Amino acid sequence: MIKGSFFILLFYFLGEMLSLLIRGFIPGSVLGMILLFVCLFFKVIKPDNVKDVSIVITKNMAVFFIPAAVGLMVYAELLSKSLFTILIAIAISTVLTIVTVALIQERFEKKRAKKGGPKL
Repeated sequence: MIKGSFFILLFYFLGEMLSLLIRGFIPGSVLGMILLFVCLFFKVIKPDNVKDVSIVITKNMAVFFIPAAVGLMVYAELLSKSLFTILIAIAISTVLTIVTVALIQERFEKKRAKKGGPKL
C-alpha cells in the first residue's frame, strides 16, 4: 500500500512539475494521471503496485469531492448569476459524452463481431 501511494503521489508531483513547464495549460493532476496511465500501459509500472491504493481511493471517492463542493460555496453568488449557462454547458457536455461513448462502443462491438469474439 505504501509503494502504491508513493507511485500515485510521484506521478501527481511529476504532473504538477510538467504543468509548470507548460505554464499550466493542462492541470498537473490530469498530466499526472496521463503519465501514470502511459507507464501502466507500457508496463513500466506493474498494475499490482497501485491496485490496493486505487481500490481504497475509488471506494472513498465521495470524501475527495467534499472540499471542492465546500469551496464552491464561496462563489455561490457568482454561480447563481451564471446558473443557466452552467446548466446548458452541463447538458450539452453530457449529451456529447453519451453519444461519443455509444459510437466508440459500437465500433468496438463491430470489430469484436468481425473477429468472432463473444457478443456483449
